[in-house]
Amino acid sequence: MVVLAVTWMAKLGHEAEVAKLFTQLTEESRKEPGCVTYQVHRHKTEPRRFFIYEQYKDDAALEAHRAASHFLQFARKELPKIADRVEGHLYEPLG
Repeated sequence: MVVLAVTWMAKLGHEAEVAKLFTQLTEESRKEPGCVTYQVHRHKTEPRRFFIYEQYKDDAALEAHRAASHFLQFARKELPKIADRVEGHLYEPLG
């Protein structure tokens, strides 16, 4: 299992657009055979801040996600126009 935790910050005035893109990305990512969990969260007091928690069966599944057409369209092409990726970290479960 591999876990990816990513934070994005919507550009001012683009919060609704970012939320819509994440809704589309979530729907498509959850269909991937190697995706275990894909959950987008919105900060309770900072509506521009989004946190994504992703789990994949293995590194190959994560790479398949990164190569998927929906990821390339939403996360690589459209999202950077209206949001900035603040950080992203890979994790492995301890047990």
